[in-house]
Amino acid sequence: MAIAQDISYRLERLILDGGLAPGQKMPSERQLATRLGVSRAIIREALHELQGRGVIETKHGKGSFVARIVPGGEEDGDDSPLLQMFNGHARTLYDLLEIREQLEGQAAYLAAKRATTLDLHRITKAYASLEQTDPLTNARPDHNFHQAIVEASHNPVLVHVLNGLKNLMLLTVQASVANLNPREEMRNKIARQHKRIYQAVMAKKPEAAKRIATAHVRFVSDAMRDIEQQGVTIIRVPVNAPTAKTVVSQNA
Repeated sequence: MAIAQDISYRLERLILDGGLAPGQKMPSERQLATRLGVSRAIIREALHELQGRGVIETKHGKGSFVARIVPGGEEDGDDSPLLQMFNGHARTLYDLLEIREQLEGQAAYLAAKRATTLDLHRITKAYASLEQTDPLTNARPDHNFHQAIVEASHNPVLVHVLNGLKNLMLLTVQASVANLNPREEMRNKIARQHKRIYQAVMAKKPEAAKRIATAHVRFVSDAMRDIEQQGVTIIRVPVNAPTAKTVVSQNA
């Protein structure tokens, strides 16, 4: 029993550290037994304990999944109240950007201090994907780049909060891509900001990373406010909508 409790604790730690994300399917009993060096019977007992405490959920015919410690993941789709507010209230976009400014600034600071070699590899891969994608359709690579930095913060609360708000954060990125990237000057500035964030994290300069990441999100927010003040209607792109390029052409 003590061994199973130890294994359940180790699995919990893996979840809290972001090694197993909310909504992610758990590895098989065989894989976990090999990974943790114990029998499948011990793994089964540990998983049963975690299920009993609501840490994991078992779906018939599909397997076990990490429970959503913070609600609001992708499976919630368009039913989330905040997602509905995003489309119904103009200010919600800027509320979300205020949250991004603070949390992603802190995430960049922590990532620059704590990122492992593997983290840096993932951040580099995400940044390369962002660089290689058409800037008019790069909302998901943009979001993935910021998410890679968040995960490198190794702050389990921060990781889970932003994972729980994934769709909402993605909405702000989609709005940025739809409204700012079609403007050459804006997208060039954003590209330079991304590069500076990447360089600061890779160089392990926490203060610089925080300052640049915070300024980046603030720039996006201020730029869209300026557009609205000019009488232009801001495009708000639902999560499952067409790409930004398509939406821009439809609203041109």
